[in-house]
Amino acid sequence: MTDINILRNKINLETAAYPWSELLRHFASGTVLVVKPGLDLVEVALLMAQDHADEIAALLGEGYLAKVSDEQAQAWLEQDAQHWTVVVKPWILVQEREKQA
Repeated sequence: MTDINILRNKINLETAAYPWSELLRHFASGTVLVVKPGLDLVEVALLMAQDHADEIAALLGEGYLAKVSDEQAQAWLEQDAQHWTVVVKPWILVQEREKQA
């Protein structure tokens, strides 16, 4: 297994579902980034872990990766939203969980 696959597997194993309410203190410290639906949370975390600054900057510039707005944080709190999360220090990446039918 290559080093990148080992890192990808490690990141994948570190993902977890958390209620937004448990992430509020991290949001308040400005360390939470939201990964837009359609992107692979693990792959974005992998880019960050490998310090692919140009690709991360492009995702930020295109709005696929962003700091959580106050309005979004409030809406998630009111919805008691659950998110997929993974830590890539100092950041916590979150992605909304798909609604179950």
